[in-house]
Amino acid sequence: MVLLARLLQFSDSTLPIGSFAFSQGLESALQTGRVSDTASLGHYVELLLRQSAHMDGIALLHAHRAALAGDYAAVCEADHALWERRIGEEQQLMLARMGRKFAELSLKIGDFPLLADWLTDIKTASTPGCFPVGQAIALAQMGASESDAFTVQHYGVASMVLSAALRLMRIDHLDTQRILYAQQEKAAHHYHAVRDLDLEEMSGFAPVFDVLVAHHTKTHLRLFMN
Repeated sequence: MVLLARLLQFSDSTLPIGSFAFSQGLESALQTGRVSDTASLGHYVELLLRQSAHMDGIALLHAHRAALAGDYAAVCEADHALWERRIGEEQQLMLARMGRKFAELSLKIGDFPLLADWLTDIKTASTPGCFPVGQAIALAQMGASESDAFTVQHYGVASMVLSAALRLMRIDHLDTQRILYAQQEKAAHHYHAVRDLDLEEMSGFAPVFDVLVAHHTKTHLRLFMN
């Protein structure tokens, strides 16, 4: 019961790690007309979760396994691999800022020795500090399985973009909860699709999403950092 309660805590959208500042490209998707209503928002979230599984999800799984094995070098390898494949300054900013905030928060509320080492290396720029890797370390040290860790990460991505949607669109909480509920059914599918892939097989397959992120960088009036 304690593990379940802590998994719920670490997946809570109100966790103070700065996720409220990011829209996962949704702001530009709305400005360019790629997203305009509930249906297109649902498709956008689905695409984002598929991409995240094949990037962040793979890094998280490798870092989780490395953390369980006590292989800190492999944890950092996953961290660098994800960083190098995330295109765009704003995407890297999101990964690093949330990763550092997550590590700092976790160490304030619990005992995570490997996470303490990771935060030290972030501060010395020895490792980039990608958020999914931080999640993997903490959840592994809490005793969570890799599938549970993947599900927490999957939920967090969907929750982040849907929270932004409530501030950017004419949409209500019932609509966003309906989308979130539908997408949670696919978490197991995404996990099984990527669980046996190597770090070298991480891939971003949605160039439109990368273009939207790049568009956001040049936008003069915006609410979110990406």
